[in-house]
Amino acid sequence: MAASGTVKDSSPGTKVIDSHLHVWASPEEAAEKYPYFPGQEPTLPGHVDFLLQCMEEAVVDGALIVQPINHKFDHSLVTSVLSKYPTKFVGCCLANPADDGTGITELERLVLKDGYSAVRFNPYLWPNNQKMTNEVGKALFAKAGELGVPVGFMCMKGLNLHISEIEQLCTEFPSTVVLLDHVAFCKPPLNNEESRTFASLLNLSGFPQVYVKFSALFRVSRMPFPYQDLSDTLAKVVSSFGASRVMWGSDFPFVVPECGYKGAKEAVALIAEQASLSSADLDWIMGGTILKLFPGRWQ
Repeated sequence: MAASGTVKDSSPGTKVIDSHLHVWASPEEAAEKYPYFPGQEPTLPGHVDFLLQCMEEAVVDGALIVQPINHKFDHSLVTSVLSKYPTKFVGCCLANPADDGTGITELERLVLKDGYSAVRFNPYLWPNNQKMTNEVGKALFAKAGELGVPVGFMCMKGLNLHISEIEQLCTEFPSTVVLLDHVAFCKPPLNNEESRTFASLLNLSGFPQVYVKFSALFRVSRMPFPYQDLSDTLAKVVSSFGASRVMWGSDFPFVVPECGYKGAKEAVALIAEQASLSSADLDWIMGGTILKLFPGRWQ
């Protein structure tokens, strides 16, 4: 399913960094030391040895590991991976928006003690359908800015449901950097409502602190690999944000049965070529942007 070897990768000397993937315990590790959250047992292998094998085959130099829902707020497995491979991986923890505010102290500990460098906001974890702009959400978002860690938004059920919250947080706390996971789940628009939602994504480029992950392409494309319907999406995102605010991500291990890990990387070069992006643009997307965002990492 991978593309042919004729596609140019990023130019030599530019590291290829995957901005979005997950790892979780093997069944053996889960039984012994790193249990899955009840009801969130994974259906795919996602252990670090498998990831490292995939990265080596695809010639990917490093990655940002996003805490998976399979371990929910227990970060011990990912923390162990970050500790074992400090030059290969950087960590993105999962915000705990509990009403009692304990998640704010937890975020501080994960960043200052365990070395996490970003935090994910999953709006569907907010209690009782509260908004991310509630008191705890604002405190978490402000704390992330204070700690210098970007906030990644996962808008799985649609950007239109969360755009007003994201705009409000960006307006009130402009020092907090924002990452929009998986092109904010905007598929190529087929109707006026989808076009308006995609336009709202492009309008977020007016906030200079907002970055876009061109990641999990299998989730946002309406076509099979190599997801060529995303060329217009990528062209417009780069036109609005600039390539230096766009970064590639695979969404390992979910991508593996879709197009293979190597295919996830190769699809970006094919789409970029179809979108008439320059090799310099592609270099930013494949590693330059995230290296700029996390200086001194992946050395």
